[in-house]
Amino acid sequence: MQEITILSGKGGTGKTSVTAALAVFAENSVFCDNDVDAADLHLIFEPQIIEKQTFDSGSKAIINYNICTNCGICKDYCRFDAIHFENAVKIFIDTFSCEGCKLCYRVCPENAIEMERSLNNFHYLSETRFGTLVHAKMGPGEENSGKLVTEIRRKAKETAKKQNADFIINDGPPGIGCSAISSITGTNKILLVIEPSKSGFHDIKRLIELIDTFKIKKYAVINKFDINMEITTEIEEFLRIQNIPLIGKIPFDKIMVEALINKKAITEFIPDSEISMIFKLIWQKISI
Repeated sequence: MQEITILSGKGGTGKTSVTAALAVFAENSVFCDNDVDAADLHLIFEPQIIEKQTFDSGSKAIINYNICTNCGICKDYCRFDAIHFENAVKIFIDTFSCEGCKLCYRVCPENAIEMERSLNNFHYLSETRFGTLVHAKMGPGEENSGKLVTEIRRKAKETAKKQNADFIINDGPPGIGCSAISSITGTNKILLVIEPSKSGFHDIKRLIELIDTFKIKKYAVINKFDINMEITTEIEEFLRIQNIPLIGKIPFDKIMVEALINKKAITEFIPDSEISMIFKLIWQKISI
């Protein structure tokens, strides 16, 4: 069983569109949406949820005002500036600034501070027309996205083993943050989706530097390659120097947008199109 993770240096490169397009050819696969902060693969896959679980992302401090004496000791100890005096009288905890370290909970002489578990995050096991999908949803302002990615990847591997799947396909998050690192760890291959823009070129270089520390085989595709041929040429030369195989160049075409509007992958929306054939070749090269 191979695990292939699809990543990009920045958002908006077309990573999810590429994942969906390849899903048509990836038979006997389990899919996992690692972009838990802004999951969108389900918009195309239209999953039927068969299992839902709560994800515990940490704790937040809350004050029991029936006990609190407003002594201010918790404020003195808080290193995240999450505790303030409201109107210079009443102690107040800003839950968005609270890091859940529990120090205020431990030092409060009146035991007036309680730790409330954050249960505003969920992960799902679903069935789709492409196969099984593991995906998640984080509540606004929630943290530990890297931990959640690790959890859904564990679930995807467990499911793939049960189904005797040939592939796990991860739609990864953009950038080089915690969730990206959690997506890279332990995967077999990485497909880089690159946008031919100044920011796209800059950010993919940072991502490659990160991936190189894991020593994982990398492949690349340039999406919308014809919107800036000058930068596309620079990217091609950069990939050659880095010894990263460029296995596909996808042209800009509004039909890709039409496919998404219709909640379809381009390879099922117009299966005989030039773009669909390009994706078929990409899959053949990366699935070997």
